[in-house]
Amino acid sequence: MAHFTTSDGLKLYYTDEGQGLPILCLAGLTRTTADFDYVTPHLSAHRLIKLDYRGRGQSDFDPNWKNYTLPVECRDVTELLDHLGLEQVAILGTSRGGLNAMGLAMGAKHRLLGIALNDVGPVIDPKGMAFIKDYIGRNPAAKTHEDAAAAMARAFPEFANMPEGRWLEEARKHYTQDAEGLHITYDPHLRDAVLAAGAQMMPDLWPFFDAMEGLPLALIWGLNSNLLSADTVAEMQKRRPDLILARVPDRGHIPFLDEEEAISALREWIGAMQ
Repeated sequence: MAHFTTSDGLKLYYTDEGQGLPILCLAGLTRTTADFDYVTPHLSAHRLIKLDYRGRGQSDFDPNWKNYTLPVECRDVTELLDHLGLEQVAILGTSRGGLNAMGLAMGAKHRLLGIALNDVGPVIDPKGMAFIKDYIGRNPAAKTHEDAAAAMARAFPEFANMPEGRWLEEARKHYTQDAEGLHITYDPHLRDAVLAAGAQMMPDLWPFFDAMEGLPLALIWGLNSNLLSADTVAEMQKRRPDLILARVPDRGHIPFLDEEEAISALREWIGAMQ
């Protein structure tokens, strides 16, 4: 296991495997490096770096939950790049990871080779945000991974034609199990940070999107997403006619990235950087 120490003293977990084009994989809000297990075999020709944000997975929890913010996470990313001696990376950002990628485009664009967004854009659909606020920071009612997998299948009807056993894989990735039941793999105080952020006026993120101008840009969009609307995608295409767009059927928020459409878009995106 590899860790590095941030400027404020937290040890953050990361993995660094492979050779070639460095692609930094940034996970969703409550997720970990495991988010990218499905896509890893398809990107084996490249150097994949994956990070557990502070308060998630195998990284230290922050004693001050108010640090669970996009600016602090962007700082952590640049410190990881410095730790690895990397001047530039491409970023594959899932949901929250895509927001961090846009933040880095605004504040540290010289460190970026390109950005691929997984089901996220400059406008967050309120329906999706409400769904996240309902569950974040709470352990599931299910007591076993098998029960959680069944509950996921019921809770996410927007996902269809799933690979055999995928919900059980997801349950095992995102919950630990002991004699008392299942537990989330992140700091429960992340809920406090999300609710506090939601109580403030949402900033206009379109300037952050526009900051990615000149960088190869891809978007993987779950056609049944409750977080990324068709109107937002259309505006993203209008502003970036060169956007590499994967429309992934039978997927909501978020595609798993091993879908045929997602893999094709990622390969085209990588080709634009080589």
